[in-house]
Amino acid sequence: MANRKSITQSAHESQIEKIAREKFGFPELRPGQQEAIESILAGDDVLLVQPTGSGKSAVYQIAGLLIEGPTVVISPLIALQKDQVDSIESQSVAEAAVINSLQRVSDIRDRLARLEGGGIEYTFLAPEQLRNAEMIDHLKRAKVSLFVIDEAHCISQWGHDFRPDYLRLGSIIEELGHPRTLALTATASPSVRDEIVERLGMRNAKVLVHGFDRPNIYLRVDHFKTESEKRDALIHRVRWADKPGIVYTGTRKAAEEIMQGLAEEGIETVFYHAGLARKQRDVIQERFMSGESEVIVATNAFGMGIDKPNIRFVYHYEPSDSLDSYYQEIGRAGRDGEKAEAVLFYRREDIGAQSFKAREGKLEPELLERIAERISAQDEPAEPKAVADELGLSARKVSTAIQRLEDAGAAEVMPNGEVRIVEDADLTDAARTAAEEQEQRRTAKRERLEKMRDYADATGCRRELILRYLGDDFTGPCKSCDNCETEGDRFAVDASVGTRREVV
Repeated sequence: MANRKSITQSAHESQIEKIAREKFGFPELRPGQQEAIESILAGDDVLLVQPTGSGKSAVYQIAGLLIEGPTVVISPLIALQKDQVDSIESQSVAEAAVINSLQRVSDIRDRLARLEGGGIEYTFLAPEQLRNAEMIDHLKRAKVSLFVIDEAHCISQWGHDFRPDYLRLGSIIEELGHPRTLALTATASPSVRDEIVERLGMRNAKVLVHGFDRPNIYLRVDHFKTESEKRDALIHRVRWADKPGIVYTGTRKAAEEIMQGLAEEGIETVFYHAGLARKQRDVIQERFMSGESEVIVATNAFGMGIDKPNIRFVYHYEPSDSLDSYYQEIGRAGRDGEKAEAVLFYRREDIGAQSFKAREGKLEPELLERIAERISAQDEPAEPKAVADELGLSARKVSTAIQRLEDAGAAEVMPNGEVRIVEDADLTDAARTAAEEQEQRRTAKRERLEKMRDYADATGCRRELILRYLGDDFTGPCKSCDNCETEGDRFAVDASVGTRREVV
């Protein structure tokens, strides 16, 4: 649009509404969209926290048309990227393209040339693509005007779905000259929001939070004394529940065992976890998404980018590692606005098991100083894997140590993932600070797990507890959780009826 830069601040609102109506067919914008777009046009960085399905993608699509220069969208899943491109192209809004490592080199070069020449408005990349210095150079030449981070909670080690590749995005934004930055996520507690803003280096950040509550999702916790009782109850409830649905388990073994138990009840069920080959996971996911399978039993490897509107239940066989994770997972139910339910099947021992899995290793100052000295011993930035191999440490431990040293201001991680020690850094002092930061994070993980226990043991409104944790001022009773419901409000399965193997 020739007049993108010429519109005045006073005209922004009418111009936004015009594009929303004419380009996207929106009679009006939803809560939060207008404010976010106006903030971007004013030159501010924005963190927008809104539920899936509330129109977050429309924010960057509309803002991108009103700002001179291309928009780059960082998204962790190729399927998500493809969905967005298909949506944009179906509306004939502007040119959009995905660039990923699965494409032919000639196709990638063609799309990068079109991006630099102004022929592509929206370019979708995975964060891993930005390890390549050549890719950064292409984006510099393209003069990116809006840098969008989808699923922004992936940058936060306080939340769920943490992905190390997201940690480099802050330095990449700066290397690109700090274009206007928009971070999007469906769920983020106040501490997660703070970390997103800090790690992305957002300037004059506007943090906009809208609509955490999903009143159509009924919340319930069922308590059990033994594992066998809990397993039988889960299979029983799935047998009689409206479908389709998701069952989350804490381990791959449990996912496979529960899937087998449900299959014995005649329920079309599949299981999903990270131990399966990618092709297997794709086939399994498609069977569930298409409706061929009624139920999917999965670890938390399943879910990001899943937008199946008619999911009627999300059951947890074990608690999540935090309320952040739990609310993100149950939020996959009832996206069509119809009634759905989220049930946690709970034994008090489950928290101890989750604590063991989620615990983060201790980092001693002496080890941190050794790692820092090894990095500073060479003239060029170091590759973390080489440091780990030389010191005989796991890649995970070295990666965590580097993150803590970066938090202490002693290390700098390059866009390609290499690391260097900041000039004149006091390594002994930095190692001590980094060790303290790691201990604080270990404590925070335990505290987040205790919040999960508080939710499971709550006698008051469950919706109030979880929404207040997320920073909402909701006050119960909600009349849509097991602690608030009045007698006769909900249909209950008669346990005496039994499961299929008992009645057939």
